Amino acid sequence: MPNISSDMKSSGRHQVERRLTEQLGAGGLRSTPQREHVYNVLLQKRDHPTAEEVFLRAKRGMPDISLATVYNCLDALVRCGLVRQVQLDRGATRFCPNMREHGHFYCDGCDTVYDVDLPTKPRPRIILPQGFTAEHFEVAIHARRRRMRNE
Repeated sequence: MPNISSDMKSSGRHQVERRLTEQLGAGGLRSTPQREHVYNVLLQKRDHPTAEEVFLRAKRGMPDISLATVYNCLDALVRCGLVRQVQLDRGATRFCPNMREHGHFYCDGCDTVYDVDLPTKPRPRIILPQGFTAEHFEVAIHARRRRMRNE
């Protein structure tokens, strides 16, 4: 009897690999084991890690990978539209594999970043300089959790 769960995981993995190969190819790059591994690291835990955090996670499954290789992989993934850079104030650049239009919620207390859905309509009306058209917009919300009353 076939293992449906295993078949679904395998199918999902093949879809990810195909998307990775297609997007990299469209950008003039090829898929490599290192790029695939770094991309999978980002997909496994979508917590907006820094490059250093990606490096530490990637080393668990690929001990010989270097920090420079991780930076190069992240750069390739960003250039090919598979990952976006998230820059919050002056902190380290973080990486997000969620390519849907969305905002980021940043907890200043615990240094955690969450994806937040944005309303699809109406889009904010922002007056741009003449001759410009907005391609996308980014929203970052900063907050701190309220302390529990008993604390």
